[in-house]
Amino acid sequence: MEALIALAIGTLTGCGVYLILRARTFAVVLGLTLLSYGVNLFLFATGRLVIGQPPVISGALGHADPLPQALVLTAIVIGFAMTAFVIMLSLRARDEFGNDHVDGTDTTVPAKGDAA
Repeated sequence: MEALIALAIGTLTGCGVYLILRARTFAVVLGLTLLSYGVNLFLFATGRLVIGQPPVISGALGHADPLPQALVLTAIVIGFAMTAFVIMLSLRARDEFGNDHVDGTDTTVPAKGDAA
């Protein structure tokens, strides 16, 4: 089970970093989202995967740590808000520059107001 979680975290992180290094805004947004999913899964896995144990110590031999679960829930909400913000920012940049290149220097699509 630990190997599967580690493989999933590595795959999400690797794909996220690859997409962040792309030159298009949608790929960067998708890469940031995948990277945040990988970090959330890592945080969740740090709380030990325990089935059928109480969330706090109450005389049981094992317990599940509630702190990583709370951190992941908070990170999901913040990640959703930041994804919405970055999508709106990229749409605004597309409207301003006329292309979806990250630094705005792609000349394949003429910018708004340019003579064709």
